[in-house]
Amino acid sequence: MSLRKLKPVTPGQRFRIVNDFDVVTTGKPEKSLLAPKKRSGGRNNTGKMTMRYLGGGHKKQYRIIDFKRDKDGVPATVKTIEYDPNRTAYIALLNYADGEKRYVIAQSGLKVGQQIVAGANVAPEVGNCMPLSDIPLGTVISCIELRPGQGAVMARSAGSFAQLMARDGKYATVKLPSGETRLILVTCKATIGTVSNSDHQLEVSGKAGRGRWQGRRPRTRAVVMNPVDHPMGGGEGKSSGGHPRSRNGIPAKGYKTRSKTKASNKYIIERRKK
Repeated sequence: MSLRKLKPVTPGQRFRIVNDFDVVTTGKPEKSLLAPKKRSGGRNNTGKMTMRYLGGGHKKQYRIIDFKRDKDGVPATVKTIEYDPNRTAYIALLNYADGEKRYVIAQSGLKVGQQIVAGANVAPEVGNCMPLSDIPLGTVISCIELRPGQGAVMARSAGSFAQLMARDGKYATVKLPSGETRLILVTCKATIGTVSNSDHQLEVSGKAGRGRWQGRRPRTRAVVMNPVDHPMGGGEGKSSGGHPRSRNGIPAKGYKTRSKTKASNKYIIERRKK
């Protein structure tokens, strides 16, 4: 994975840093694994705007991703590594030994032609998916389930990973990308390795128009609104503002909103760092 800095031939390209896509092996997705993706533009079923700053953007098709990795014991060959417009990570097209094709999140270091497999008692190699009970302690993992059979919900974005710290009885201790340390059932599955495209965070869009292509409309800052529109609005000149808070008046920057009686609190050993 590498980045390219463009020459400043136009104002929009002056600060542009692009992904080289040297890992991507094809530009055409597998047709059988595509689904239509409808966009709302931030409007509800009556046409009223309920989410601001959304709309426009290039048309996309959804790639159906196998987050469950439930074909246990059936080896699969990596056919292609592909770009997915719906996520920051790359995806890999797998050809299973029984003829089925599926997309999975690609781990860093996954190569075309490599064989990977899911299930218990498989080797802890990059791309293999296995229960937390079988993964060696200290292993870097990603695409982690929170409930057995649910499918991967944690550590799925570009460059993210977690670490298996310990096991005790039916729970495993996992340090998550946020810095939170948490208990997860050992019957939950995880994939070995770090998620691909770790250079994604270093990309620079270069111009506002690229945000529009991605479906993001211009955002109005709270301090330039009127008092009727936002708690931080109003005032003469630049004297408005006050304590940073949301449109609903909930303070930002350090104010804890998590419920003290939430059922899953008992599984969190250490909260994430601020």
